[in-house]
Amino acid sequence: MNSEQFTVNRGGGGAGAPGLPCLRVVLIATYEMGRQPFGLASPAAWLRRAGCEVAIFDTARQKLDAQALHDADLIGLYLPMHTATRLALRLIPQVRKMAPRAQLCAFGLYAPLMAALLRAAGVAAIFGGEFEAGLVSLALGRDTPPADPKIPRLDFLVPDRAGLPPLEQYAQLHLPDGGRRVVGYTEATRGCKHICRHCPIVPIYGG
Repeated sequence: MNSEQFTVNRGGGGAGAPGLPCLRVVLIATYEMGRQPFGLASPAAWLRRAGCEVAIFDTARQKLDAQALHDADLIGLYLPMHTATRLALRLIPQVRKMAPRAQLCAFGLYAPLMAALLRAAGVAAIFGGEFEAGLVSLALGRDTPPADPKIPRLDFLVPDRAGLPPLEQYAQLHLPDGGRRVVGYTEATRGCKHICRHCPIVPIYGG
């Protein structure tokens, strides 16, 4: 195991259920408009709580680690938008070469919208807007339920950002006096009551 890349939560509740393997999971984001991706930090917290060893890579700021990919049992691609999906599709052949035995999955708003294209590229499992519980079930070898038109509302865990570059390496506010201030974001809710036709949230959450 590449101990510098894989991290597991050893705190309260961090161990997996008895008899379940402690799998190695790699989560990858390709584009998040210059922001530190919550879509990696959130599932990392869920997976580490379940006892998985998790390495996370934001390829907008980091290079992939070949050894971490080689050691992985499961690799997840975070697809929150069109640009991230296009970049991920270009990255998949490289990932497959470095991780020929790993199962490949995709998660995020654009994953179900691009399901046919992703499956043709070798992606075995796909999760939409509420993806954390599904990723844990997949990683632990449990059955994942079929998509439900009524999307379950998951309770957020505190995101685990271990392994990501610090916020100072992401978006900053440029002040009128020439100074800069670090900015960041987190998610408090998902979905939207509106049905704007240009928005990727609408096909998944349906208003």
